[in-house]
Amino acid sequence: MNQAQKRLFLIQSLLDESPRYRGIEIPVEESEQKRLLRSLMNVRAPGEIGANFLTVQDEYLQTATAEKGVTDLADLTPIQPDIYLWRGDITALRCGAIVNAANSGMTGCYQPCHNCIDNCIHTYAGVQLRLRCDELMRAQGDPEPAGQAMITPAYNLPCDYVLHTVGPIVEGRLTRRHEEQLASCYRSCLALADEHNIQSVAFCCISTGVFMFPNQRAAEIAVQTVKDYKQQTHSEIKVIFNVFKELDEQIYHNLL
Repeated sequence: MNQAQKRLFLIQSLLDESPRYRGIEIPVEESEQKRLLRSLMNVRAPGEIGANFLTVQDEYLQTATAEKGVTDLADLTPIQPDIYLWRGDITALRCGAIVNAANSGMTGCYQPCHNCIDNCIHTYAGVQLRLRCDELMRAQGDPEPAGQAMITPAYNLPCDYVLHTVGPIVEGRLTRRHEEQLASCYRSCLALADEHNIQSVAFCCISTGVFMFPNQRAAEIAVQTVKDYKQQTHSEIKVIFNVFKELDEQIYHNLL
């Protein structure tokens, strides 16, 4: 099957899973088909699915990522020793692990085609990631508190692992507690990476955006926490500060 045929197979398979989707017509336009496929993956509850679906899905997602263009950490230039600043699509970065800014449910964003990093990571990793996260959360028994970290395979992403962490939500005034929780996110991810002998970690801008942590202060905490961790533990882990917006790129550039 080519990419178009795989996409149609995946869409039809997901439509056939649920009676409520009966009657939905598959659009003709490629862009609309891609949007429908992503939406169906986004809203799908965690659960097992057939091996044939997974084989086709994995081939489709890996090809889609290759078409976007994969960036290898080895091709980036550090801005300081073992520290990188890179503006780009974190789901197309080949490194040891990328960090997902998750919510306390830890199974991804269920809003169709939402542009948050949680949604993007789950979309391009594949449906296996949501199932694995759900298994971990069922074993844990409680929502994930802010400041901790959880590790999963990356499945169809070009990185090896995903580190999931819940950042603080700032409603109103920024407090010291918010700052401590954010710093804990970075420390927890770095410690978990070192525990699993992961050589490099790409951090997104945790808690900024919809979680409303001020961008400048979030970056200051991120940079200081990473430097303190590396100094205190003598860790040789490589850290990539991944940004999406020009504003954040300038903030990190000034700090570094």
